[in-house]
Amino acid sequence: MLTTARTIAAPAESAWRVLTDLSQWPRWGPTVQRAELDEDGPLRLGSRGRVWTPIGVPLPFEITEFDDGSAWAWKVAGVSATRHVVTGHSQGCRVSFGVPLWAPAYLPVCALALKRIEDLARA
Repeated sequence: MLTTARTIAAPAESAWRVLTDLSQWPRWGPTVQRAELDEDGPLRLGSRGRVWTPIGVPLPFEITEFDDGSAWAWKVAGVSATRHVVTGHSQGCRVSFGVPLWAPAYLPVCALALKRIEDLARA
């Protein structure tokens, strides 16, 4: 995977909450209008739901990797998508996104998302 990362002056737990709270996804994800899970409960391995694109098209997703407090990855419409990682850092935490090798053009979108995550985690 190709990656982009940002060091955030906030606790890792704060950044993790932002990354896993579906109600926050539209606030930090430039390509997310809305997201919801098919079943109640927190995001976890095997969770399924829908994510709406900026033009209002809903796409199914599935969480394919989940390490509570540190990493999650997903498939959107059956295609491997981004991987999200939070690690502790002397200045707070480091958040990184991995994108598939075929999607390098998505890295600037992820960099913008990281700035927004920083703002939300510090609030």
